[in-house]
Amino acid sequence: MKKKNVVVIGGGTGTHTVLQGLKQHHDRINISAVVTMADSGGSTGRLRDEFGYLPVGDVRMALVALASEVDEHEELLRKLFMHRFERGGDLSGHNFGNLFLVALTDILGSEEEAIKVAGKLLRVMGTVVPVTTEKINLVATYDDGVVVVGEHDIDEPVKNRVNNSIVNISVTPRATISDSAKKVITEADLLVLGPGDLYTSVLANCVVAGVREAIGKSSAKVVYVSNLMTKNGQTSGMGVKEHVSEIVKYTSREIDYLVVNNTFLPENLLKNYARSQEFPVLMNVDPQRVSFKVIATDLLSSAKVEKVNGDVLRRSLIRHDPKKLASVLLDIVCH
Repeated sequence: MKKKNVVVIGGGTGTHTVLQGLKQHHDRINISAVVTMADSGGSTGRLRDEFGYLPVGDVRMALVALASEVDEHEELLRKLFMHRFERGGDLSGHNFGNLFLVALTDILGSEEEAIKVAGKLLRVMGTVVPVTTEKINLVATYDDGVVVVGEHDIDEPVKNRVNNSIVNISVTPRATISDSAKKVITEADLLVLGPGDLYTSVLANCVVAGVREAIGKSSAKVVYVSNLMTKNGQTSGMGVKEHVSEIVKYTSREIDYLVVNNTFLPENLLKNYARSQEFPVLMNVDPQRVSFKVIATDLLSSAKVEKVNGDVLRRSLIRHDPKKLASVLLDIVCH
């Protein structure tokens, strides 16, 4: 049987989780990740400012998720790419994988070539491509007319901005979809959007010129994997219905499947989120009254998320389980 093409569009931890699960089925599917080039926070942001290259953090996470780990040497290489320096002056907070990708770009003169070579080194079971090869910044317009430029400032807004809603997202300057991203999207059998920060990870890809058109031309089934928690300053007060509406708005394409967790979330972790005014995404979709199929099942990971020393960014503590998520997606694409 011909292998199906599964394309994950996003960036960050959510995309890493999906890819990690799908990798276990690489003998049955071709896996591609289209990742955002708007990241401007943490180690990635520092390297982007200093060297002027495309951001590498989301690429590195996708590569590591798809990396082979059949023996101790490959597992060590994966750990090396994820290693974050805790000390060392200017090195503190930097990730080795990010530095490696910047060094490769210096040597090869091309970010795309650097990604391909790193992929070979890690023996990735799939393909990682940047959504664009042009340098961009994410732009958010809020309900009070304020415009914020830069993914990091949208992702982690100042305290007096957290109660405002995003009404429009775009990039500056105008950028065009990369040839590699256009190819994998148009040839996809399944397009997976989410989980991940709605605006800064998922939709940051869709506002690049040509992405909406590529999704429109694709005959793929479109799946949205709902986030587990709201994001303060981005999706406060938004339920599953509102998340789906934003996906449709920026892709001009109705989804075919909604995948949502239906198990209870840990109370102790919910208390941590509540302190930041973040809460479970309300399931406010009636499966009987929508055009897409709703798959509600246990998707929750029981693995404890540890804070990595030297990491200055805030990370999610409640996450999807890679294997459970992959099982659902595989069932969709193969039937």
